[in-house]
Amino acid sequence: MAFDYIMSFPGKFADYILPDQIEILSVSFLVDSMRRERGGNAGNIAYSLALLDQPCLLMATVGQDAPEYIAGLRERGVDTQGVLQLSTDFTASFFVSTDKKNNQIASFYTGAMSKANRISFHNQEYEVIDLAIISPNDPTAMVKYVDECRELKIPYIYDPSQQIPRLTPENLVNGIDGAKILIVNDYEFEMIKKQTELNDAQIQERVETLIITQGEKGALIRTNDKEYDIPVVKPTRIADPTGVGDAFRSGVITGMMRGYPWDVCGRLGSIAATYVLEQHGTQRHGYSRPQFADRYRKVYGDAEELEDFLAFQKPKL
Repeated sequence: MAFDYIMSFPGKFADYILPDQIEILSVSFLVDSMRRERGGNAGNIAYSLALLDQPCLLMATVGQDAPEYIAGLRERGVDTQGVLQLSTDFTASFFVSTDKKNNQIASFYTGAMSKANRISFHNQEYEVIDLAIISPNDPTAMVKYVDECRELKIPYIYDPSQQIPRLTPENLVNGIDGAKILIVNDYEFEMIKKQTELNDAQIQERVETLIITQGEKGALIRTNDKEYDIPVVKPTRIADPTGVGDAFRSGVITGMMRGYPWDVCGRLGSIAATYVLEQHGTQRHGYSRPQFADRYRKVYGDAEELEDFLAFQKPKL
């Protein structure tokens, strides 16, 4: 869980950076707008799962500045019992300034995220967890969660993405081995291959399913015997791509938990992702299940699973 501080600079950064003075760089930019958005992979995934009425337990560390964030997710229907709030820290924060050419200068403060290894599956009601997703977090915590899922026999999705450079080749191979799903984008997949020296076939044989997202090209879902090409859903407008991948994961997880075929799971992911793309902020979109199903039909046609999707009764937490 994190806060995103998004600022806008009306000029061009390049006009105020002197290449021959780069070693003594000292610049300040007066921005004309700023907004704070709730974000972070865990919070984003949980938010969209809640929209889809898929019960989930959120495990993350936050600081003293997050009571409203926690309460907002709880009101949406997210089980936040796995959230650890640290009174002496601030929540992880991303600070980014964007100029009129869409160039960005950013900083990331790890804050409470750096203590995510204080959370353990052993302290949750792990017997009722059907599936976990291990997404970018403190690297030591990610390694710990992989080991715990194996120990407690919890099937898990391995989603290292932004933390691939911070994980050792041994960490990556250990996370991939035995994962129910490995999900990354196409660039991250190439990074994993380079870092681990594994080829496509060697990675595929280590997981039940491989999902590679490809931006505007959609996504590929590869099982041991079949490949599914999942097209994107055309947005009504493009506002901000931040958080699109998290929503895609939520749609896929929802389909998996309800036993749908892989092509339907991928399409649910694509529709969930497009709702985020159309809004500024990773947790500002909204829809009802009938609205979601109607959009599915308009894009992909009817599917017998949609009746089950609409009739699904969310269990009480």
